[in-house]
Amino acid sequence: MSKMHLVSAGNMRQLVRLVLACATVAAGIEVAAAQSASSFPNRPISLVVPMGAGGGVDGMARLIAPAMSDVLKQSVVVENAPGAGGTVGLSRVSKAPPDGYLIGLGTIGTHAFSQTLYKRPLYNAASDFTPIGLVAEQPLILAVRPDLPVSNLQEFLAYARTNQDKMQFGSPGLGSGSHFACVMFNAAAGLSIAHIPYKGGGPAMNDLIAGRIDYWCPFSATAMPLIRNKQIKAVALLSKERLAVAPDLPTAHEQGMKDFEANTWNALFAPKETPAHVVAVLNDAINKAVMNSRVRERLENLGMDLVTPERQSPDYLQKLVREEIERWAPAVRASGLSIE
Repeated sequence: MSKMHLVSAGNMRQLVRLVLACATVAAGIEVAAAQSASSFPNRPISLVVPMGAGGGVDGMARLIAPAMSDVLKQSVVVENAPGAGGTVGLSRVSKAPPDGYLIGLGTIGTHAFSQTLYKRPLYNAASDFTPIGLVAEQPLILAVRPDLPVSNLQEFLAYARTNQDKMQFGSPGLGSGSHFACVMFNAAAGLSIAHIPYKGGGPAMNDLIAGRIDYWCPFSATAMPLIRNKQIKAVALLSKERLAVAPDLPTAHEQGMKDFEANTWNALFAPKETPAHVVAVLNDAINKAVMNSRVRERLENLGMDLVTPERQSPDYLQKLVREEIERWAPAVRASGLSIE
């Protein structure tokens, strides 16, 4: 007959205590997670803008940050960190603790062009971030100094082809969306014109207004107020469809550059491995912020296209980034541009 090992009463009590202790720890972890989810955010959030103050990306950030603050009940503080076409600021975000308290406003320049344009990008745009959500899309505009003797695209092209050795175009920095839009435009038009990179859209626009550069390709949000005030001139909208807020501004496509298009988008990103519950809170905040009637009206007046509900999720943004990197890589390579 086999021997039976009986558990003593003392051992049984120890086993029960161990089981209860494990259950208590597990419950504590669940409570801590729930409290963490409900308490975020419990201090101010920094929103890194990878361009200088005064440009279109900065203007958008300063419009949405207060609206996000209202939703989150915590301050969202804008911090400008320009450099290398916006990649310096986004690199900082990619290396931050994944707790949701440092996030960044990315663009097609920081998250698509940069991956091919730079020989050694500061980050992998597809894997070094946790997407939060797409904010808006906007076309770019071919804008010229106020005294340039042109009034439409054909006149601009005729003037530029005669004077291109003396002309200069500007941008907020190497590799920025505006820079690459102008590069694409120049290539399509057969122009070879010197580029002047600035540290942000504000300085570039100031020099355009003053006539120190001849043209650049700013975001509609940057250009529209100055076009209305006649501080600069708009030659063409670099998208296939006209803007509702500028119905008299024809597109480059309409003016003979068939199928030419240069749009950008803006989106929020957190460091990789940011917890899902934190991303959900931030995604909800940005979606509610852009639907705020005051914010929505301002964005639409600047020529931005707001994102439809089916495109507001982090998953959609993750897919978009991967697609945009692949979509623009051939065009970046074809341009011949390569930055160390």
